[in-house]
Amino acid sequence: MNNDPQYEDIHYILTHYRTVAVVGFSDSDRRKAAFYAPAYLKGHGGYTVIPVNPRLEVGLGRPAYASLLDVPDAVDVALIYLSPKRLGPVVDQAIAIGAKAVWLPVGVVDEAAAARARAAGLRVVMDRCMMVEHKHLDVD
Repeated sequence: MNNDPQYEDIHYILTHYRTVAVVGFSDSDRRKAAFYAPAYLKGHGGYTVIPVNPRLEVGLGRPAYASLLDVPDAVDVALIYLSPKRLGPVVDQAIAIGAKAVWLPVGVVDEAAAARARAAGLRVVMDRCMMVEHKHLDVD
């Protein structure tokens, strides 16, 4: 039995959802998690990774979009690489587009935004690296 309160959501997201929109995707520094974690996901587990960054035209070989509202594809997971101060409106966009989950990386927590997402029926994971959790669960 796993005592981690986020375990169920982590496992479900990683095993059931395949389209990940990465808000704050970065290709300027390949050492940053906002690049290497999405690049890892693209190469593992059959994930479709959609870069979302208004300063980019392309990321990981796909068109980049200015916001979640601009993504033409259905989004399962909004993986958000932004500071907590900027999260609220992006979580609201994830709700508006019908995303199924919001994932916030290590060091990023916003209880109010998470509560709104959960109230709208989204699964929420905070303060976790999606790549690390994928490797840990070995769900390829």
